[in-house]
Order: sequence, then C-alpha cells, then structure tokens
Amino acid sequence: MDYTLHQLHVFTKVVQLKSITRASEELHMTQPAVSIQLKNLQEQFDIPLTEVVGRQLYITDFGHEIYKMAERILDEVNAINYKTMAYKGHLTGRLVISAVSTGKYVMPFFLTEFIKQNDGIDLVIDVTNKSGVIKSLQNNEVDFALVSVLPEGMDVHHEALVDNELVLVGNKHEKKPKKPITKSEINEMSLIFREEGSGTRLVMERYFKKHKMKVRRKMELTSNEAVKQAVIAGLGNAIIPVIGIRNEILTGELKILPAVGFPIKSKWLLIWLKKKKLSPVAEAYLEYLRNNKEQMLKQHFSWIEKIHT
Repeated sequence: MDYTLHQLHVFTKVVQLKSITRASEELHMTQPAVSIQLKNLQEQFDIPLTEVVGRQLYITDFGHEIYKMAERILDEVNAINYKTMAYKGHLTGRLVISAVSTGKYVMPFFLTEFIKQNDGIDLVIDVTNKSGVIKSLQNNEVDFALVSVLPEGMDVHHEALVDNELVLVGNKHEKKPKKPITKSEINEMSLIFREEGSGTRLVMERYFKKHKMKVRRKMELTSNEAVKQAVIAGLGNAIIPVIGIRNEILTGELKILPAVGFPIKSKWLLIWLKKKKLSPVAEAYLEYLRNNKEQMLKQHFSWIEKIHT
C-alpha cells in the first residue's frame, strides 16, 4: 500500500459531497486533478471504492469502510498538528457549528474576533435546514448548533445570543398604513410561508394559534431568501426575521409594516448536548462568548432597534 494523506483527503471529500465536481470546488482543485487522485488511490485496492451508474457517482460498501478509516486517520493527523501548536502556546483544534439558514446573518458576528485571536483554530460552519441541524447535533457531529426554537425531546444547554424578531413586510410599492394593521386584517392577507418544520414557520404558527388567527397561506417556500424575493416581486406579504432583511430595508425594496402585536419575538440560541464533553476549544469559545456578548450585540446588532424608530 502506497496511498498518501492527500489521496485520503480527496477521497473523503468526494464521499461527503457525492460529487467530483463539488469536491473539486471545495478543495480548490480542478476536476481532472481530483479524478487523478481518486484513480491513484483506487490502484491500491483490488475492490472498487466507487462506481458510476449513468452519470451518478456511487460509493461502494467497501468504499464506505475505507472512508470511515480514512476519516480516523485524518483526524489523528489533525490531532498531531493541533498538539504541536498547543506546545507552542496556541489554542488549537476544530470548532464545528451547525446553523439554520437564517443563522448565517447571526453566527459570523459572534465568531470573527475569537477566530482572529486564535489563528490555530479551524472553524467549520455548516448552514443547513432545521432538520439537518438537529440531526448533526443528535449524531454528536458538532460542538454547537444555532437555532431559533429549542428542539423538543433533546437534553441541551443553551446560551441566548440575540433577539429573533419576526416582522410583517411588503414590497416598495405597498403603502405604509397610517395605523398598525390589526389581527383581523392580517387574517385577510394571503401570506407567503416558510416550509413546514422551519423555525420561522414554527414561531409564526405558535403566534397564530395563541391569538386564534386563521391566516391564509398563498404559497410555501423553502428559504427566507426565496420568501424575500417573492415579496420584492409583489407576490404577497410575509412574516420573516428582521435580521435577514437589513439590506432590503436600507435600499427600500422591502417595508416593515406596523402591525398589532408585532414584532413576534423569540431568541437566537446557541445549543449543545448536556451529555457532551466540550473540547478545550469549545470551552474557550463559550467563555469568550459569555464575556463579550454584550459588546458584540452593541457593535453588530444595534441597528435592529433603530429601524423600528
């Protein structure tokens, strides 16, 4: 056997992404270069690691077994690198965070300075849907997860970061009402919803249930970005997190419509499993977050209060 760490790294990325094209993009390599590394690794084995059916790449059962071992090997190599840095007095290791899609407007602001101060840390942020976030947490694949609603049936610790305000919005052509829109008037609107299971949808529906509102659903979309664009295009109104529409408010493409009982408030929460033993990097980040949270809120999120005034 004469395979290299680079070949194993390329192979694990192809398995994770199930695509040579996507792996080449993430690894900043050309597709032929990735294919060559896969071919060189395959030559070390008599049993196929992958197979192509039609144009789809599949990983064989044997390939999955090699993938698991390759991951362990690469983790040990990373541990060697981190240990070397630690002996030099640097905080080192990986910090892995999973965040729901709208969390991309939140999480980076709570990480930037910490990462700048600790350049020996490898940061991984996976932005996905709510079910993906919960699955990665359940499988103990991440240190922390960012959510706007606590998952049911999971024993977790949490740290509140910033308010999650849901507001009623219309596009630039909609006239701003002279007085706040009533709940009965919202009932008459045809609203654009997020998909079933999203945190935004859950908070919104809890509000409707609490106030016995029967709102008409005009359409259902799978991301806040898609909802924003639908409202901008004039397809309807929506109730969405204010955290994700700062630019559209500043450019005038979207308007926050005053409404009785709005904004609907929840919290952006950083959560982690109670049974999980946090790594030194995760512990250090949690301490940093608690010590600097107020300063980060003032620096990066004070604009939220101003747009309501």
